Amino acid sequence: MGNDSSNGRADSSGGVQSVDRAISILEILSQRREAGVSEIALEIAVHKSTAFRLLGALESRGLVEQAEDRGKYRLSFGMVRLAGGVAARLDLTQQGRPICRRLAEEIGETVNLAVLRSHYAVNLDQVRGPAAVTTQNWVGQLTPLHATSSGKVLLASLDDRHRAQLLEATGFEQYTPNTITSADALGEQLEQARHRGYAVTLEEYEIGLNAIAAPIRSYDGEIVAAVSASGPAYRFSRERMCELAPVLIAGARDISHRLGYAG
Repeated sequence: MGNDSSNGRADSSGGVQSVDRAISILEILSQRREAGVSEIALEIAVHKSTAFRLLGALESRGLVEQAEDRGKYRLSFGMVRLAGGVAARLDLTQQGRPICRRLAEEIGETVNLAVLRSHYAVNLDQVRGPAAVTTQNWVGQLTPLHATSSGKVLLASLDDRHRAQLLEATGFEQYTPNTITSADALGEQLEQARHRGYAVTLEEYEIGLNAIAAPIRSYDGEIVAAVSASGPAYRFSRERMCELAPVLIAGARDISHRLGYAG
């Protein structure tokens, strides 16, 4: 038993070391543009055969490629694929921030940008309005799709099969007495959201907190995010949210245009 455990730790340690060395190779190629096997081996302090094996693994995944100069390696376009997901989110945050500031001023409440991540809505950015009374920071937090306005907007954009898969994964956990806990009731709200262009939650995730969200589209018309405004239920009532819905929808459209959407 002791030997098996020891071997397991050794394998785990070796795996981590290989990952660390592979990342080091990518960093070297990023800095130098091109480098040979011997040069890389010397830099990361391994035998040439080890460096060659690591480069082979990276090449098989499309992350590095051999340059025209035989024996030299450089980063491949597979790196663009990996960076694309981060770049898209950074672009969304950068393009959306000025609009979110404006919305926070006009609406007077906290404004958030959220995207779909697995079976959650994750908040990427937040701007507090002048009337905001709490210091809750939602950035980076995973929130339930069925109990948040942003989550409902993101769910409403999906096809039936994808939506059903996500809801099966997350379930209908009840956070407050107002949380929707049935697929039929949620389906009705999602249909309303598609028709009206916005979704609302009335103390469904937290008692005393209401929210409204509208969809943000990418250049090709796909809904890629949601912008929401949230505030205390005593002030940010259903009626108040309905009054401000055109303001939020216009803001979401402005962010979409900044992302290249022409609709």
